Parts: sequence; C-alpha cells; structure tokens
Amino acid sequence: MRIGILQCGKSPAQLKADLGDYPDMFVRLLAGRGFDFTVWDVEEMNFPDTVHEADGWLLTGSRHGAYEPHAFIPPLEDFIRQAYADQVPMVGICFGHQIIAQALGGKVVKYDGGWSVGTQDYDFEGEKLRLNAWHQDQVVDLPDDAEVIGRNTFCENAALVYNDRALTIQAHPEFDDSFVQGLMDTRAKGVVPDELLTRAAGRMGEAKASARIADRIEAFFKQARVRVNTAKQGAA
Repeated sequence: MRIGILQCGKSPAQLKADLGDYPDMFVRLLAGRGFDFTVWDVEEMNFPDTVHEADGWLLTGSRHGAYEPHAFIPPLEDFIRQAYADQVPMVGICFGHQIIAQALGGKVVKYDGGWSVGTQDYDFEGEKLRLNAWHQDQVVDLPDDAEVIGRNTFCENAALVYNDRALTIQAHPEFDDSFVQGLMDTRAKGVVPDELLTRAAGRMGEAKASARIADRIEAFFKQARVRVNTAKQGAA
C-alpha cells in the first residue's frame, strides 16, 4: 500500500543529521507493516498532481500554525477537502491533525492554556496511552463529521476520527525522547515555560505507546483500502 507523506514542516537542522527529518520518523514508526512511502514537501509547495497518487495520505507536524498566512496552507486545505470528498484516507499528526480539522470546517487556535511538552497521558476510548507531545495550538471547534476518540484534561480533542476518511492525533507517536530533548534544547528556550521543561525532563524514559498508535494507523489505512476495493468490485 502506497502512503504519500505530505511534509508540512522540517526537523531542526541541528537534529536532522542524527535523528532524521519528520518523514524519516514516520517511516520508522510504520516499518514492517506493508507500506511504501513517497514524500511531497508541501511546505516548499511540492504537491501531488492528484489526491489519487497514493492509496492514503499522512500529514506531518510543523512549526507553523494552521491559521497563519503561509503560501502552502490554502492549497493544502484544498487537497485535504478533495481527498476527503474522494474518500482517499488521511492520517494527520499534530499540525496534520489541526490542518485537517481546519480544512473541514473546524477551528484551530493558539491555546490560552499554554503548552503541552514531553510525556503525556491520554484516554483513547478507554485505553490509557502515554505519548510524547509538543504543541500549543489546539483544535477547539470540531468539523461536523469529527468524533473524539482521544483526550486528556489539557487537550479535549486530542484524537479525532472522521468516519473512515481521516484519523488525526494531536500527540507525536513518531517522536522518541531523544528528539523531544533535542527540541527542548533547540526550540524551547524563551518559548516554553521553564517549569514545563523541568516536568518534561522528569518524565523522560517513561515507556511510550507509539506502537499502539502505529497499530491504529495501520488498521485505519488497511481497512480503508478494503472498503475502496469492495466498492470497486461492486461497481464492476
């Protein structure tokens, strides 16, 4: 199954050589699950010609806000709406979670409750999962088709599903602790409050449930493919 990675941002240059860029992290997260990957750097305005160039789409994180006036955001929103209309499944992580919600009629804001950094605990439909996070922006108003499947006390809309067309997650299953530490060292100073960084440092090393999220992503993409193939056979 071919997954198109829409790269919406870049890893800090200081971290990229040792820890990789965002697409590299997703390839590692989903390794051995029967996926082939092609990357389009949409932040640099490199878009697929059509939404059908892949069997599914994965939208990465970004340092940008979905509501900010960057050149790549309007065409990305158009692409999301077209993929949704054509029932090409999408998975969005952090910024990807936010931009899918915004494109489909939701609202994303710079959350006045501040930042979520490092190890966080989430409730995914009764399953307790621990994941790394790095965000201040949040989805605060949901699109009509969105259903909340993951939350915690800080982030009410931490994971959403849109029927069988999109699965989105605010946290970062692709981030390991070494990358979060790198972000703390390179992007946090003067931005993230010191007490949050201290708390994040204190939870380094706690086991994460990234593999459980990879299971969910795999199941979502593969179930969507079965649906599409069944529909095609029915139309033949």
